[in-house]
Amino acid sequence: MTVRRDFQESARCRSDLVIGREEVRAAARARLASGGSVLLHGPAGIGKSTILRALAEEYAARAHIVLRCSATESESHLPFLALADLLGLVLDDVCPQLPAAQRTALESALTGRGESSLQRDGLALRLAVLSALRALAVRGPVLVVADDLQWLDPASAELLGFAARRLGGTPVQLLCAVRTEGQDSQEYDGHLRSCPPDTLAVRLGPLSHARIAELLGHRGHGGLPRSTVREVHRTSGGNPLFALELGRALAESRTPPRPGEPLPVPTSLRALVLSRLDMLSVEARRTLLVASAGARPTPALLHAAGRENAEAECAQAAELGLLATDSDAPAVRFAHPLISAALYAEAPAQERRAAHAALSTAASDPIERARHLALATTGADPEVAARLAEAAALARDRGAPSVAAQLGLLAARHTPVDGVPSPEERRLSAAEDAITAGEVDLARDIAREVLKRASVPAERVRAWIIVIDTAGHTMAEVDALFPQALADAGDDPRLLALVHYQLGWRALIVEGDFTAARDAAAHAAELAARSKDRRTELLALAFQAQTETLMGHPEAPRTIKRALREPQDPRVAWHHNGAGSARFRWLVMGDQLAEARATVTGLLREVRRRGSVESEVHFLRGLAETELRAGHCGRALDLARDSLKLARDSGIGETASAMLTSLAEASGGDVDRALTLAREAVEHAEGDGDQMYLSRALGALGYAQLVAGDPAGTVRSLRRVRSLELGLGITDPARGRWQGDLAEALVRIGEPAEAQDVIDSAREHALRLGRESVLAVLDRSEALVRAAQGAGEAALDRLRSAQDRLGKLGYGLEEARAAFALARLRGRRPGPAAFDEATRMFRRCRALPWLRQVDEALTTLDAEPARTAPAALDALDVLDVLAAMERQVAALVMEGATNREIAARLFISVKTVEATLTRVYRKLGIRSRVDIVRLAAGRRAH
Repeated sequence: MTVRRDFQESARCRSDLVIGREEVRAAARARLASGGSVLLHGPAGIGKSTILRALAEEYAARAHIVLRCSATESESHLPFLALADLLGLVLDDVCPQLPAAQRTALESALTGRGESSLQRDGLALRLAVLSALRALAVRGPVLVVADDLQWLDPASAELLGFAARRLGGTPVQLLCAVRTEGQDSQEYDGHLRSCPPDTLAVRLGPLSHARIAELLGHRGHGGLPRSTVREVHRTSGGNPLFALELGRALAESRTPPRPGEPLPVPTSLRALVLSRLDMLSVEARRTLLVASAGARPTPALLHAAGRENAEAECAQAAELGLLATDSDAPAVRFAHPLISAALYAEAPAQERRAAHAALSTAASDPIERARHLALATTGADPEVAARLAEAAALARDRGAPSVAAQLGLLAARHTPVDGVPSPEERRLSAAEDAITAGEVDLARDIAREVLKRASVPAERVRAWIIVIDTAGHTMAEVDALFPQALADAGDDPRLLALVHYQLGWRALIVEGDFTAARDAAAHAAELAARSKDRRTELLALAFQAQTETLMGHPEAPRTIKRALREPQDPRVAWHHNGAGSARFRWLVMGDQLAEARATVTGLLREVRRRGSVESEVHFLRGLAETELRAGHCGRALDLARDSLKLARDSGIGETASAMLTSLAEASGGDVDRALTLAREAVEHAEGDGDQMYLSRALGALGYAQLVAGDPAGTVRSLRRVRSLELGLGITDPARGRWQGDLAEALVRIGEPAEAQDVIDSAREHALRLGRESVLAVLDRSEALVRAAQGAGEAALDRLRSAQDRLGKLGYGLEEARAAFALARLRGRRPGPAAFDEATRMFRRCRALPWLRQVDEALTTLDAEPARTAPAALDALDVLDVLAAMERQVAALVMEGATNREIAARLFISVKTVEATLTRVYRKLGIRSRVDIVRLAAGRRAH
């Protein structure tokens, strides 16, 4: 493909605009930094020139001189043109240093003053170019930057290659780019042989969907719906240039593509990808049009659609590079998705309808037949609309809600204004399918269009609910819609139930009021039962059960049973806000991890079968949380990352997924990544006004800070959580399980009294609700409090008990943390072997950050000097004035421990040790730690 200069990447490049090429740039940088050369290769528009310019700009400052050339196809017949670009500006500097024969040949070739050719002056020219580069390199490093090597004139390419192969030991580096096509293409081999032996060949592949979305946002097309961005990615094949051109065409188009139709392909791209179309016969072009209109075209389908010579015509297209050849696959596959889209866009509307009409009878799948029939028909047609609605229902049952949404929109388009169901009802069904598919922006747009036209209260309320539902956790942004929805609902209990159900979510997310949320849910369930709307009743009961569970409300078990009673609605049974989800949450909080895992695994399997993206994101998080509780940190991390990737791709549940992934990263991955994700989740929750997830995000941040060795930061974050949950009315400590972390961090910063208060408050509710794992964790934390107060043996006993109970409950990571605390409390007396059990447990959990903490503790232990017997400070009356923590610190000072060693032994910070010593000095009337030792020695002497 020939890329015209008028729509290649801008010549000006900033490194922040090189998107999605981190690994490529890192590899190229490493080779350039080591003195080697780099050859970038890949198809047209893939971004080679952009990266080449970024690397050249970065490394230009390190070179004494940069020689550049950029060839074009139209100039490739001019001999020595690229060489003139490279050496023209330095010719006067290097020529005097060349032998006469070489100087004459080079000047003749580059200036045109005399005849010169490779045949006539071959050896002299070759040696002249080599000598010129060596002469330049004497003054400092030389960087040769050559773009579009495939268009270099043959003479220049030969001379440059000759020199490059002989530059060993000379500080001359090549940074080049060349166009290659196929994924496994070896077309760059010839160019690679023309480069220095140390040249690294780097292939640029297509960008991911997320990177294409980022690129479009950078270039001002960030307002495109996510579903459209996905189609841009598919049509462009991940090619950044193609994606940008498609994004520009969409931005300039007054009307978006209709359902079932491909994206508008701008004229520039049509000319690019269809340059070989004129070489096809008329019949072959028609065959390709039918193939471009089909979803999965095969030779058999083309035959059935009336293309009798399909094989021969496809073979002709394959020879021209329009179709991919794959002997193992029967499908007719275009060499690039853009070729299919451009071919379809180029065809007149009448020919497109004819292709769809032929496929409407040839396709074997009823969904495909209905889609083609719709695209072959103009105007309202009740029979076509009915077939499309049936096809949408079939797609829904097959777990293809996105397809169902598109078919539903087509059905609405062909439904007469007075049809039953009405066009608006069918549009709303399509919007609900779009929500299931994760295309919330499409659903919102459909609902808003319905609100512009609809006058029927049921349609309007349904549309309001869709707009509110698509807001997700940014519900504060649609706060003004509730009065309008209530007004449209009037006194209809079925419609009021829908609105009050959403009002319950508003109370929870926007106001952070669990009591109001529970009351609204209960009222919605009552209204739905009165109007015999079982689906809304079940959703409301499940929501009521979830709020009661999180509140620690005594009615929660009974509400869950009500939500699970028959008859059930299958759309609710597997929904992330359904009774199955409420039961899962109850099981997790009640320490029934095996049953919780089985429940959420079944739910995840079902939502994947149905194609429900939001529910899949939710249940991936749920399964990750269960595995994390069980101490399977590696498995939890993989699931959490999958959830976050899907959440970011769909724009659904990003805050919750970032929060959960932060917990998984801090337990089994990268602590810095955990901190970044937790802060991102906090920022999003605060920006969205989401009180419920703000406390969860702060809990994740506090845990990550604890693992990172920042107890003061943990205390700041988790004190906020404590205050938030008190205001929200959340009393169940199993909801966030942050209390033990806060207590441990408080001990580390020298606040054991506050730590005990946190423990006592949480224990009261944990005892009431029977949260055994929470009680065990609280006992582990209380052991640290007791150790800080000087009750060492009691602390050890409590830690052993907590470890045993956590192991029996199946909380592998918490069990390992208890073993680690036990080892640290024992200190040097049993030696480094005391940490063996904790190491084994953390390794079994794949808890890499915690293993690093064990290594740090062992390092500290190894660095400690041999101790004498602990000073018996309790016998020294003069120290009776000291508090328990102060006595412990003084005792360790007498043993010769440093402030850092004391902090490690007592689970406190170095600053806390320093502050404690200051109080000891003041109370004893002394000035330094040396005085403590002298004081004790003097007392012993008596």
